Amino acid sequence: MDSPASKRSWVEQIMGLPVSVLARGSGADSAAAADAVEALFDELRAVDAEFSPYRPGSAISRIIRGELQVGDASDEVRAVAARCERARAVTGGRFDATRPDGCWDPSGLVKGWAVERAVRHLVEAGPGTPGPAVDWCVNAGGDVMVVTPSGIPFTVGIQDPRDAGAVSATVTCAGGAVATSGTAARGAHLYDPRSGAAVVGGWLSVTVVGPSLEWADVLATAAFVAADGWAEVVSAVPGYEALGIDGSGALSTTPQWPHQL
Repeated sequence: MDSPASKRSWVEQIMGLPVSVLARGSGADSAAAADAVEALFDELRAVDAEFSPYRPGSAISRIIRGELQVGDASDEVRAVAARCERARAVTGGRFDATRPDGCWDPSGLVKGWAVERAVRHLVEAGPGTPGPAVDWCVNAGGDVMVVTPSGIPFTVGIQDPRDAGAVSATVTCAGGAVATSGTAARGAHLYDPRSGAAVVGGWLSVTVVGPSLEWADVLATAAFVAADGWAEVVSAVPGYEALGIDGSGALSTTPQWPHQL
């Protein structure tokens, strides 16, 4: 169960989605906790300014328009490009930052990468710094990153893709990531990069748990695209497990799906 300790929450609309932060523990109401959260939000705003394909002045928008080459972009953009290429290779092309129209758009990796990186501001406000430790749960549009110095887990709900107000399953998480890809939020918007065709049928959602939000998010997308081959895609990266929900609402899991992460 969650601890009855003091809690405080924040939420901002960043990268086109709600990013919420929950602090738990005796230091949740401290100025240090509030400063750490603001630093996290500031970093995510900066990432959005650089990587959003919806901001005309962003590096990604300039790349899409042909005004900038990836190799001439900032160190940060080139580093993300390298991460996207690794994700493409590991998933057998089921994740690819190159869209069917030929444009390069790393949005499918950037959210998880950016949130995971920004969480360091919260970690640095924890053990080893003055003041009491704080447990953290960050939710970026349904993808979750948890840090708990106390070791007391948070309970993370997995949305029923057929009913936005219902939960199909829960996982208790004392550290690491929970990421979901599917049709619940945006309908049938995912495509198979290998063919360019929309993904139809298969799962309504796939949720992946593991140590890294970047990789959990990538693997959830790739597993959703893989349909019947979803479990093999997830097993390509050690330390990750998955839960799929089919059109009837039935749940299927990989062998080591955790009762507690």
